Amino acid sequence: MDLMQTMERIVPPYEKAEAACRKHWNSLGKPLYGLGEFEEILVRIAGMQRTPMPDIRKKALVVFCADNGVVAEGVSQTGREVTAIVAENFVDGRSCASIMCKRAGADLFPVDVGMARDTRVEMRKCRQGTSNIAQGPAMSREEAVFAIEAGIEKAEELVRSGYRILGSGEMGIGNTTTASAVSSVLLKKDPEEMAGYGAGLTDEGLIRKKEVIRRAIRINRPDPSDPIDVLSKVGGFDIAAMAGLFLGGAASGIPVVIDGLISAAAAMLAVRMAPLCRSYMLASHMSSEPGVETIFRALQIDPVIHAGMHLGEGTGAAALFPLLDMCADVYYGMATFDGISVPAYEDYHKKETR
Repeated sequence: MDLMQTMERIVPPYEKAEAACRKHWNSLGKPLYGLGEFEEILVRIAGMQRTPMPDIRKKALVVFCADNGVVAEGVSQTGREVTAIVAENFVDGRSCASIMCKRAGADLFPVDVGMARDTRVEMRKCRQGTSNIAQGPAMSREEAVFAIEAGIEKAEELVRSGYRILGSGEMGIGNTTTASAVSSVLLKKDPEEMAGYGAGLTDEGLIRKKEVIRRAIRINRPDPSDPIDVLSKVGGFDIAAMAGLFLGGAASGIPVVIDGLISAAAAMLAVRMAPLCRSYMLASHMSSEPGVETIFRALQIDPVIHAGMHLGEGTGAAALFPLLDMCADVYYGMATFDGISVPAYEDYHKKETR
């Protein structure tokens, strides 16, 4: 499915399914809204899936792997050869995300959308890494659309295979720089506010990183009103593919979980392209990267986990999956007030919902 067709397929969640799901929550023999945000998340998933019986049993985490030419500017602690090494670890089940997914009962799908070196990872790339954004555009507009559509196609493929919730992840040395550049442009913020230490820069390295982002924006002059222009000039192939995953998930009527900074920047791009896809996004955690809170405020989405995580790879999404499973177990397994012969609670405060 191409980009334009996908965006046209995105429709609002089904309010009747949300109302029915909320009614069932309120019938369970526990304090009203006792599980807090988790109850509302399941209500939202019911609307996305258009049924009061939401199903999140079959879960997938998609990790898009790509290299970034901006690494040549010294914006990361390691070289881009690490991208391929970690990608191989995904295949072997030895990465952090792999281990967490195994515990969470989720399947992990690493996808090469632009690595400099070919690996055993599934390949859906148009070239080996982006150009250096500090010297010119990261990619052409056509390449940006190609990478977005690679993410859309992966989402649709997984939905056809029965997956009912997806997590977004990435691997690419230098991608906190590109994500910070994208979000700085879209939100019209200075990189001082959006860029952080990434995977462990020194104070001097962070100063250099912020200046590289400013230079990239100054040289490329991305248009904030055109998300694909921003992506092609200062973004990355992994960000593009994750944006496609969000769009593809929304068009297919299933939730896609936002991970950290890079995933959040991709989510913002997707929303700028198709505002309705925001309704199909869940936020896993509040990363310790400084720009993430600003992005979530702009998206008006609240992350569930506050644990100082900033690892990437989709680890936040993997951490959220078991919490959602417990929530679903309560929804389907707990007795109702009628079932235990206890009077139902009165809702005196009429909780506001989103």
